[in-house]
Amino acid sequence: MTPAEAVAIAVALHRLDGTPFHDAARTALHKLLAVMPAADVRRAEDLAGRIHLVHGADPGPAPVSPTVVEAFTTGRVLDIAYADRFGATTRRLIEPAGYLGGPHGWYLLAWCRLREGMRSFRVDRIHDVSATPEVADRRPLPDCAIDVPGHLVTRVAIAA
Repeated sequence: MTPAEAVAIAVALHRLDGTPFHDAARTALHKLLAVMPAADVRRAEDLAGRIHLVHGADPGPAPVSPTVVEAFTTGRVLDIAYADRFGATTRRLIEPAGYLGGPHGWYLLAWCRLREGMRSFRVDRIHDVSATPEVADRRPLPDCAIDVPGHLVTRVAIAA
């Protein structure tokens, strides 16, 4: 089991909140973590802490490039074409820092080198993406990067 796979299970478990299956699913995740190497568990905890979900929102499925997914887990810098809400496309070099699942879909939270700041990129607007050879230092993900009031957002938890 990889750290990314453990995080995927943790994200899926959030859909079970409030159901009769929540406690059993949580216990199963803890059993899985117990047999993973300690370094992988720490990596999974770090990745999970960078994923936020808006309460009550069902972001639904999103077409996320495998290149984006891998860059998030490995820290690679991405070269993307990004279409804004008006359809204008710009080229960007970004450093993936987290995800936000909200009522309008999934967003990649990343440091944008063009804008020199943390930005939210709707994953369905990211096109023509490639990973660069550069691995960037993982930037902190400040709460202000998540443009949603804190009481409406939950961080994905991988540990008890």
